[in-house]
Amino acid sequence: MIMPNATRSSASAQDTTVTIFVPGLLRDRCNGASELTMSAASVRAAFEELERRYPSLYGCVCDETGTVRRHVNIFVNAFNTRDGDGLDTALLAGDVITILPAVSGG
Repeated sequence: MIMPNATRSSASAQDTTVTIFVPGLLRDRCNGASELTMSAASVRAAFEELERRYPSLYGCVCDETGTVRRHVNIFVNAFNTRDGDGLDTALLAGDVITILPAVSGG
């Protein structure tokens, strides 16, 4: 069951190992990795680490102000962060962050 962020409490970053799932379209930005593992207590902290390790990938996800680009959705497990606290979404050990670029066309 996915808990709303208001009822989730995160551990310290040292105790909170999470996985970031990278879609195929962006894997060339992180040496071909499909998943990245790091310690972070919030989505914002995970993306700050992502910016340090893989700035090219970070630039595809967030703009120059640090805001998630409007055509990119970020999920924590099955919860869209836009429906809650956005980048301030708290993380728990074992959470999976999924970067999901919008697909459109006709």
